[in-house]
Amino acid sequence: MTTQAQGRAAVGTPHQATVTPGEKTLSLERYRGSGRTRAVLPGEIGVGPRPSTLLQSVIVPTYNERDNVPALLERLAAALPHDDTEIVFVDDSTDDTPAVIEEAARDFPMAITVHHRENGAGGLGGAVVEGMRLARGEWIVVMDADLQHPPEVVPDLIAAGLRDGADLVVGSRYAHGGDTGGLADGYRRLVSRGSTLLVKTLFRNSLLSVSDPMSGLFAIRASSLDAAELRPLGYKILLELIVRNRPGRIVEVPYGFQARHAGESKSTAAEGIRFLKHLGGLRFGPGRLRMLAFALIGISGLLPNQAVLWALLHLTEVHYTAAAVMANVVAVIWNFVLTDTLLYRKHRNRGPLSRFSRFFLVGNADLVLRIPLLTVLVSGLSLGVLAGNLLTLVASFVIRFLVSDRLIYLAGKKS
Repeated sequence: MTTQAQGRAAVGTPHQATVTPGEKTLSLERYRGSGRTRAVLPGEIGVGPRPSTLLQSVIVPTYNERDNVPALLERLAAALPHDDTEIVFVDDSTDDTPAVIEEAARDFPMAITVHHRENGAGGLGGAVVEGMRLARGEWIVVMDADLQHPPEVVPDLIAAGLRDGADLVVGSRYAHGGDTGGLADGYRRLVSRGSTLLVKTLFRNSLLSVSDPMSGLFAIRASSLDAAELRPLGYKILLELIVRNRPGRIVEVPYGFQARHAGESKSTAAEGIRFLKHLGGLRFGPGRLRMLAFALIGISGLLPNQAVLWALLHLTEVHYTAAAVMANVVAVIWNFVLTDTLLYRKHRNRGPLSRFSRFFLVGNADLVLRIPLLTVLVSGLSLGVLAGNLLTLVASFVIRFLVSDRLIYLAGKKS
């Protein structure tokens, strides 16, 4: 649901919203001084182009931030020019945050848009991209709602961008003059420093001029932004923007990271896992990332494979080729469970029996090549059975990945 309020509109002059495809949309036209609102039917919304005469749009993603909204708006109103600014809230809340924003917007001196998403696709990063699509300003500022990003810094971001002809201005906790005092404890400071070091190592060339690539406070020139290229997952959108959009000139403005005004932090272990997953996809691409994950699962399968093979060789009279076949069956079952539940959980386009039968067939079909190769290595070259079995597994890995990836799970889908 998208609602817009224009506190400075002339009497009787409505400010209209644009329908976002796939969203339930409602626009409220507010009339200055009259205290009246009129609901506009979806079919009436989005007529004509959206004006783009504002200097800046401030994008604020929110998730249950009702207690922070009034203080945030008060400080933004004190810091920014009213006529040249709009504030765009993209809300994924389960509480009454949208209602609190709408109530505050009734007498607010700047344009406010509230866009509520029911599905929260892409997490906080997805909310930011949605806000970028709605924004009308020449500059798009992104900041959190919890006041850990001081609103008073926003004019400094815009001024630095205009002064230096920058495409992107990053609010940095680690540049000279900035600080991380608002991080709650030593653990969060360690995580912040560690993740910053990790991404600067992985994207060294892209981040040479950025000391704080994990910052959630930044401003980008709208003409330098291509939101269609962004595919965010989780809460670290700045890195995504730098790597995919490759803005030209980047400058930094130091700021002091503040303590949260109210509510609880949204940084959880689950968000950390999403960040690592997204980081891998951003660095290696989705196809190579899946291959890496498939390899790690395959490596984990070596344990049951080699354990069963060792047990059969030392505790029974089974020939080593038959033992290798039985060990492979156990490993295939192991690998299927991990692959199906962890790697391709969202790509199950067939029933469980169909997926297992195909995976089992592919996982054992390579025995046609592996067993003769194992025989050559063991009987012909006098290599140990365990070592020879390991070599044959490595040799068949790429073929098994490509068949599983393309024919079992992603058949007919784009990666």
